[in-house]
Amino acid sequence: MKKCINDIIFSKISRIVADSGKDIYVIGGFVRDCIMERENSGMDIDIVVAGNGIDTATEIARGLGKGIKVVKYRNFGTAMFKFGGYTFEFVGARKESYRADSRKPAVEEGTLRDDQLRRDFTINALAISLNEKDFGTLVDPFDGVKDIESRIIRTPLDPDRTFSDDPLRMMRAIRFATQLNFSIAPPTLASITRNADRIKIVSAERIITEFNKVMLCSKPSSGITLMLDTGLLFHFFPELHNLKGVDTVGTKGHKDNFDHTLQVLDNVSRESDDLYLRWAALLHDIAKPVTKRFIEGTGWTFHGHEYRGSKMVPGIFKRLKLPMNEKMKYVSKLVALHLRPISLSGENITDSAIRRLLFDAGNEIDDLMILCKADITSKNRKKVQEHMKNFSIVVAKLKEIEERDQLMNFQPPISGEDIMATFSIGPGREIGIIKNIIRESILEGIIPNNHDAAYGLMIEKGKEMGLTPHPDAGR
Repeated sequence: MKKCINDIIFSKISRIVADSGKDIYVIGGFVRDCIMERENSGMDIDIVVAGNGIDTATEIARGLGKGIKVVKYRNFGTAMFKFGGYTFEFVGARKESYRADSRKPAVEEGTLRDDQLRRDFTINALAISLNEKDFGTLVDPFDGVKDIESRIIRTPLDPDRTFSDDPLRMMRAIRFATQLNFSIAPPTLASITRNADRIKIVSAERIITEFNKVMLCSKPSSGITLMLDTGLLFHFFPELHNLKGVDTVGTKGHKDNFDHTLQVLDNVSRESDDLYLRWAALLHDIAKPVTKRFIEGTGWTFHGHEYRGSKMVPGIFKRLKLPMNEKMKYVSKLVALHLRPISLSGENITDSAIRRLLFDAGNEIDDLMILCKADITSKNRKKVQEHMKNFSIVVAKLKEIEERDQLMNFQPPISGEDIMATFSIGPGREIGIIKNIIRESILEGIIPNNHDAAYGLMIEKGKEMGLTPHPDAGR
């Protein structure tokens, strides 16, 4: 395995610790990715040492050169520093034991094998020696290389013990399977199902970190489907879980909104790496279960699910520990607007409707159109072609009107301060009335989106309201 560690940095580390007699190994994801020939530039490199990890990190940093800052985590017995484009993390070899009600293990000093046994999966338990006596030797006690070749996620120990000890590993199993396009070994997968309710003792912050890594995969649906099938999803994301299933009255049933949602998510993921655009795709139909109604003669309806869904976004973000900032507002906005472009589809689309869409969407118009296009899913090929044709008409019209009217980042040509100065009045209801008239007139195409036209309309409407322009008021 010398091809994985023939870097000058590793050779230097080996020489620095040679005199101390410490056994030292590169372990974990870096080794896995080297074997798989995956790009790992800039990633964390985990190094395990038989002895004190903090002291070893300090010794190696000093040997590599001046100015290397070692960050020490004494409560965990770990230390890290940055060097050569990598982040090196050091830990003393250890063994761990867990209580049933906690993810915090009792830790004691151990051997390399003890440390490999505590690793989550065989593919992450691989180690390569940095010792002079056997530099570059692979230590693979659990056939991790074989599992890489077979593209399998498997635990070193009995999976029930592994997942009961640290339930977050169930999410990590699904995340690695999704990232690497591996399958999960049947006994391991069955154990996740048996232990799914243990995820409840894991903090929301840790869960959402793993979930977001799945969301950023090339095909996130495969991981989220595994979360559904194993029962994990029910315990931390019931709103998404509740999309699954089809209700039928007589011969009329609706489509499976969970399957549709994941198809939309995958469609968006092919177009954009933006995490929160992907979240908008995941949540665009989140309110369908609570708005679902069967109307005789019409069938199943989900009226208002876009508005109800946008109102659900803040609560979901807060509970899942997603950012309660502009990202949340962005997702809520796209969920609220996701039906608008399709509702405008058709040959008779009005300029006014397009202007209002541009005004309401603002900077998010391009992302909204990606989401809207991704939402066109049907097994009926003719229906999809028809929707795509109408969608293309909307896109062309959007481009035409935005180039002409510049409404995407609309700012009123006349401000409240302009109105007060022109009519020598203070704040009051008249300001809002005039501003609203100007905005609506621009959106309806009655006047162009410029200062002169808006000023003229302001004077006209002000006079109708009994307001007198100041003698010095001008353009």
